[in-house]
Amino acid sequence: MNTSSARPQARQRRFVLGAVATGLLLAWATPSAAQVVTLNPAPSAADWAAIAKLPDWSGVWSPAPLVGGGPGFREPPAWTPKAAARVARMRAAEAAGRPENVYVNCLPEGMPSFNLMTLNATEFLFTPGRVTVLNEFDGNRLRRIWTDGRAHPADPDPTFNGHSIGRWEGQTLVVDTVGILPQTFIPLGQAIGVPNNGEAHVVEHIGLTGPDTLEIVTEITAPHVLTKPWRTTRTWTRKRDRRFDIVEASCRQGDFLEDTDADGFAVFTPIPKDEGGAPLAPPLPNDKK
Repeated sequence: MNTSSARPQARQRRFVLGAVATGLLLAWATPSAAQVVTLNPAPSAADWAAIAKLPDWSGVWSPAPLVGGGPGFREPPAWTPKAAARVARMRAAEAAGRPENVYVNCLPEGMPSFNLMTLNATEFLFTPGRVTVLNEFDGNRLRRIWTDGRAHPADPDPTFNGHSIGRWEGQTLVVDTVGILPQTFIPLGQAIGVPNNGEAHVVEHIGLTGPDTLEIVTEITAPHVLTKPWRTTRTWTRKRDRRFDIVEASCRQGDFLEDTDADGFAVFTPIPKDEGGAPLAPPLPNDKK
């Protein structure tokens, strides 16, 4: 047997088999044209024309003021015993003058906390397949509500606002939200709130109740901290004067001084803080010497 000629043939067979296996793998991994789904197609002229048939939510909307540190809910949430104990402890700390602020480090309010507790003006932008919510707080944070008929992802990556899909029922926008980070609060006030602890589900009914009033009815399901869904309502008032236009804001800017470096360039200098996070007084001119 000529082993010298057998070796190239064996190598050739291995190469052919490897090429076939690679081709099969690529064919399996590469989606066909029929499998590709365009989630965000370019809107048509009819899509833009349909926007005119939606209710007028233009202008800037200001939320109803918070009463006594909270919105003044018509009925309290049905907390689990563990969550109720946490709320009682936080109430006692607030009454004793040691409130535990639940909004720290400039993190987003998230859902459902935004609906219940925000103090800032809001805008709604209608485009084909989407309603975008812009809030004045911290650089105009935005929320996307998809209205193009898509479903929730099978396994959404949790975010502060979650994944929201909406549909119009007459003049009311019904929004379903899942995929909310477990750390976002179900709040009763700026110093009282319970993390939703995961699997939170929020359903909103948003609609006009008058020429310049908007109502957001929020139903919260949080099986790890609530024994039953909690339904709340908050009213928003439209402002059309230009003095109410939303302006840029940055939560973190308050942690810095507008300063100048050694080369004369404008810079932000971190404000020193104590162990509890409270800003320390800036040094006096003589202290710098």
